[in-house]
Amino acid sequence: MRGLIYMIMGLMFVSCTGRFKDLNTDKTGITDEDMQVDLNHLGIPLNVIQQGIYFNYDYGKGKNWPYQLMQNLSADMFSGYMHDYKPLNGGSHNSDYNLQDGWNGTLWENTYAYIMPQIKRLEDSTRLKYPAVYAVTEILKVEVMHRVSDYYGPVIYTSFGNKKMIYLPDSQQDVYYRFLDDLKTAVEILENYVNLAGYTPEFSRFDLLLDGKVESWIRFANSLRLRLAIRMAMADPDRARQEFVDAFADPHGIFEEPAQQVAVTTDDEYSNPLGEINRVWGEVYMNASMESILNGFDDPRREAFFEPCPDDVLLQDRDGRDSVRIPLKGQYRGIRQGTMFAHTLYSALSKIYVNVQTKPILMTAAEVWFLRAEAALRGWTTEDPGICYEQGIRCSFSQWQVPGVETYLQSDCRAADFEDAFTPGNNIKARCLVTPRWDDAASDEMKLERIITQKWLAVFPEGCEAWAEQRRTGYPRLFPVRYNNSRNGCVDTEKMIRRLSYPSSIFDSDNGQYEMLVDALGGPDHAGTPLWWDTGRNF
Repeated sequence: MRGLIYMIMGLMFVSCTGRFKDLNTDKTGITDEDMQVDLNHLGIPLNVIQQGIYFNYDYGKGKNWPYQLMQNLSADMFSGYMHDYKPLNGGSHNSDYNLQDGWNGTLWENTYAYIMPQIKRLEDSTRLKYPAVYAVTEILKVEVMHRVSDYYGPVIYTSFGNKKMIYLPDSQQDVYYRFLDDLKTAVEILENYVNLAGYTPEFSRFDLLLDGKVESWIRFANSLRLRLAIRMAMADPDRARQEFVDAFADPHGIFEEPAQQVAVTTDDEYSNPLGEINRVWGEVYMNASMESILNGFDDPRREAFFEPCPDDVLLQDRDGRDSVRIPLKGQYRGIRQGTMFAHTLYSALSKIYVNVQTKPILMTAAEVWFLRAEAALRGWTTEDPGICYEQGIRCSFSQWQVPGVETYLQSDCRAADFEDAFTPGNNIKARCLVTPRWDDAASDEMKLERIITQKWLAVFPEGCEAWAEQRRTGYPRLFPVRYNNSRNGCVDTEKMIRRLSYPSSIFDSDNGQYEMLVDALGGPDHAGTPLWWDTGRNF
């Protein structure tokens, strides 16, 4: 069945333009009769949407590279997780804030060209006839689009696909409110199907993220609602608190156990694009901030996240003779962002663990425990923030099947200074100030730093969420770029990059649309403008 779905999916892709009326036009060539065969009208769009979160399609231009541009050369790097060893674009590109429009517009363009039209198609065909499928579609829509909004800010959400083809942007504040409302609606619908005797959800056979059960999708929706509520904790504290409390109190629950996670299955034709980029292309390495924290904490998850350097490196003198040995074998070493290196020596450093069969993770129970820890710290619940914090670490260790968690919870190890393997000028003192051990006597700010630093480790390798939370809180304290080549100095080196600019395709082909988006942003369309939830303070 899925083989047929993937074959038909190959016909569905349309060229992308900046005009939303073009993106919303069905150019698939698939007939209504095709879509009715064996529930294809449900299966095809559901597969497109679920796989579209981690964009990995072969539509005639190759696959995997869209993901590299959409996430790996932006969020995965800006989050402090990863870095490419190659000196792309002569060594100056996103790494040093010389942002490449051809890279940074891909998440926007691909989402609106391929994913949102299928969401709209599924909404229209299931709202009345298949309510449970409609509810799952709404949860997926929020998961897809909050990532887009967290990159750029205002998005086209509520008006996408309207018959009048008038696409008014939603401010980030408004779209976040709508995200939360859509999740509540989805849960209300799905609750009607819990424990319904003899009922098998129509979406079950097409579920690539969970186990096909209504209860699991309710927990996902509630957990996602917690994530979004925490994100707006300082932008709208009252609404954020109420949303969190309501979702937390839902009787059908949230993710709590290590096995409860949202990840794209790789059992059939789908493969992890990050795995291809890593294992085949050899372009995904440890970031220096990861090295500092993992090595300094002596974190047992280090061996699960990354591979040690395979060998020492021999550097040649001017006559081409090996003369200097750089001891690396068995160590975990990373690349500092923004150093404008022009060599390929960093290929000897630590690669990420991911392969093509690794399930791309979107949400884990460990993340939810850290959401609960922060909510408790803010006084939103009566839980103990330290207990939630420690449970989050335990959950993460269990997820990765790593021993030694109780020893780690008592550790006072601190982050390590970074020493570049080849260029001493890139060396920098450790920035992270916390240790793994919880301290009830610490200030709220220090407690939050602990929570978010461990959450950052637990969310790995999902760079979109990690980058958003690092911008919101300033934690973990990442290394700044050594060279800042942002356009007109729009990015403050210490504050770091705050967002991506809208793709030039919108400006070039629909300037009116572009102006409305910038007006909704409330600031200049550059990488230094903070988003709505990025208030610059934590309490």
